Amino acid sequence: MANKDPVRVGVLYSKTGVTSTIGKSQLQGTLLAIDEINEAGGLDGRELVPVFYDAQSTPAVYAKLAERLILEDKVNVILGCYMSSSRKAVLPLVEKWNKLLFYPTLYEGFEFSNNIIYTGAAPNQNSVQLAEFMTANFGARVYLIGSDYIYPYESNRIMSELVLQRQNSEKVAERYVALDAIEQDFRPIIDEIRELQPDFIFSTVVGDSAACLYRAYAEAGFDPRTMPIGSLTTSEAEVSQMGGAGIGHFTSAPYFQSINSETNLRCLERFRQRFGADCVPNLCWEAAYFQTHVFANAFVRAGTDDLTQLMPQILGSELDAPQGRIRIDPTNHHTCLYPRIGVVNSKEQFTIVREATRAVHPDPYMVTHSMGDWAAELSTLEL
Repeated sequence: MANKDPVRVGVLYSKTGVTSTIGKSQLQGTLLAIDEINEAGGLDGRELVPVFYDAQSTPAVYAKLAERLILEDKVNVILGCYMSSSRKAVLPLVEKWNKLLFYPTLYEGFEFSNNIIYTGAAPNQNSVQLAEFMTANFGARVYLIGSDYIYPYESNRIMSELVLQRQNSEKVAERYVALDAIEQDFRPIIDEIRELQPDFIFSTVVGDSAACLYRAYAEAGFDPRTMPIGSLTTSEAEVSQMGGAGIGHFTSAPYFQSINSETNLRCLERFRQRFGADCVPNLCWEAAYFQTHVFANAFVRAGTDDLTQLMPQILGSELDAPQGRIRIDPTNHHTCLYPRIGVVNSKEQFTIVREATRAVHPDPYMVTHSMGDWAAELSTLEL
């Protein structure tokens, strides 16, 4: 007789704390996908049941709750984590117990684990494109600012290496702020920017602090037409907190709400029916959504979430995601994605000004710093 028992999956995001805006969106993307899976008959007739804990934007809490999911709740697969520090806190646990983490966030690269599937962008899928775009349009003197944890440090190192390949380039300064930085913490940074007059600012400030940076920039009277902020971490979610201060600034990401595809428009409509206006879809929301479907499809093919049988069904698999048809690269566990550049418009959405016309393969170790796939298949939309 066929097994009809529910299948439990760990869901580990932050509904509270400094990164809760993105965390809630990742949770809701995951729950939307689970609803869709169950409405379509579940996993071969078995209901997919999320076991969710709020990790409170704190790496130590992520580790504690991941261990609870594995040892007490007996899950084999965890969907979760936002900051790199939270992923690194969970990584040794999934490796120790041979479980699987799906990680739906852009990150700094230079990592591989047999126990992680990385569905966010690697540096060659966002940093390379942003460096090319910003230096070509505004110049190569860059001011770097980030939150004080691993991802911004590594991301700034990569951006510096890319920018300094250009003529007349300079890293004019590199500064970091606390994860809970407030607007007044950015005032000395704004004063320094005024003095140094970089061509553009590269921001890896995350969480609620991002809005504080952009508001401080606007209050200083700076003009994004001549000295914009370019970011990998500023999405629709952060822009919605800024009160218009994000207009004219740029983000590089595989996904924006404004993608005009049938798959994306249908997904956004279902999401709003389910959650209303309570959350803002963004690149991490989209990755959390599609990775849940990747897991479900692999489970149906394998008939189990035992890692030895599940993993071969994940690696090399493809899915029509809101951003385009993605593929899990079997060689490095990362995902083939579609780099895009967007500029914030007056509707607090992104107008897409550049996009890849085919998926860019992940190169998490940045073996090459060339434009590669991106330059070969570049579509200029508008600017």
